[in-house]
Amino acid sequence: MTNLLWTLVALQIAMGAFDTLFHHELTERLAWRPSQKHELRLHGVRNLIYAALFLMLGWSEPRGLAALATGAVLGLELIITLIDFVEEDRTRRLPASERVTHTLLALNYGAILTLLTPLLIRWSGDSSGFAPASHGLWTLMASAAAAGVFVFGLRDLAAAGRSDRLVQPDPAAMGRALTGRRRVLVTGATGFIGRRLIAALTGAGHEVIALIRNPKTADLPAPITVVTDLARIAADTRIDAIVNLAGEPISDGLWTLAKRRRILRSRLDVTRDVRRLIARLDHRPEVLVSGSAIGWYGLHADGTLDETGPAKACFSHRLCHAWEQAAAPVEALGVRLVTLRIGLVLGTAGGMLSRLLTPFEFGLGGPMGTGRQWMSWITLDDCVRLILHAIAEPRVTGPLNATAPTPVTNRDLSRALGRALSRPAVIAAPAMPLHLAFGEFADELLLGGQRVVPTKALATGFRFHHSELEDALAAIVGARPRATGAESRKRLSSSTAGLAAALVEGNISLRP
Repeated sequence: MTNLLWTLVALQIAMGAFDTLFHHELTERLAWRPSQKHELRLHGVRNLIYAALFLMLGWSEPRGLAALATGAVLGLELIITLIDFVEEDRTRRLPASERVTHTLLALNYGAILTLLTPLLIRWSGDSSGFAPASHGLWTLMASAAAAGVFVFGLRDLAAAGRSDRLVQPDPAAMGRALTGRRRVLVTGATGFIGRRLIAALTGAGHEVIALIRNPKTADLPAPITVVTDLARIAADTRIDAIVNLAGEPISDGLWTLAKRRRILRSRLDVTRDVRRLIARLDHRPEVLVSGSAIGWYGLHADGTLDETGPAKACFSHRLCHAWEQAAAPVEALGVRLVTLRIGLVLGTAGGMLSRLLTPFEFGLGGPMGTGRQWMSWITLDDCVRLILHAIAEPRVTGPLNATAPTPVTNRDLSRALGRALSRPAVIAAPAMPLHLAFGEFADELLLGGQRVVPTKALATGFRFHHSELEDALAAIVGARPRATGAESRKRLSSSTAGLAAALVEGNISLRP
């Protein structure tokens, strides 16, 4: 094989690695999307084919029938890729960068086939077998690539197998907890929480008005009314409740000065627009549930914090305080205000957990820093249910902690996630590198925390579906239920009793 051919193979490996890591893992998170079950199977099979091809071509030259078989395998890979293209277009919206990458991969693969096919034809005339060969650094590269695609191939096949266990419950059941037929305005409709909230509302027959800046990319469940500017809503529009979740993502980049300004401005601008809308409506909504976060409390050690807890100054506190203050004037307009102080929302479609799943699944996860910082968490569906509870329950006013009753330390969360995925979770991320790489973002969101409890939610009758982390993570990642010691003994006792009964009835013979 020539250096040009190996160069093209190296380019294919590099582009394939980028496509897998950036698109499939970080951006699209295909392994945790039940809708991509068939795509994952195609990826798994194709990766295993690549692993075999890389090893074979790196260490040998196929001759005779082996050369013909290699050509057939290359053709099979091409067919799988074409089927994969169709499956991707059928089941998901590909980002532009992924489409460009796929085009480059296809062109480069065509160039590889153009150079490799004549070699295979020439080798097919020799005696059948594999002639040992070594290509120096190219062989080492092919071996490393084979190991990588083999691991990802097995993981993709395993992910396809668990897809059926990842299907979320019907969201309509959550929406039906809100009695009557309500019209709800939702900002931040395309976000992690907003999408699930809208699915719950529309599934239960409620009317939804969604503020969406770019409707072409929204992809939200119908039927909804889309607005791109709250000023376009007529004053005589009846709106029963408003849920304000809009804002620049806080954990998708370094907290540069420009990023902080965008984070703050995006929240304040939309909240002020909501306030102006309420002021001019003929029929004002009963309640505004406005977003905030447990960052309002700042960084604390072990002290337990409810809605009356004190605050400590930091960027997260200043942000949440300003956000809550921007919503406060609606109370003077006769609207009940709930400021939802949201904790770490657990789900596979977004939030911090979705970023942890890939490293933990490959056994590379562990605690961050000392692991003693508190993580106050809530499942996505419990968060949506709590929003609906805040709309329906007139006793809920002011700050409302959206966290489960059992906060855990980062070390305990890491161990629980490792157990849910049946992986070790011992590779810790030291505090100093995290601080040097991410600055205050790491100090406040990764290495610091708060021990927050939902006192007001519980006092007003809300009941969490997942109050224990182990059960929540098992449900989220589709973990197979494990039998406890008592259950195992019960099954053994039942089996023994059944065997004894069969022996008594003469159904089983112990004779050879």
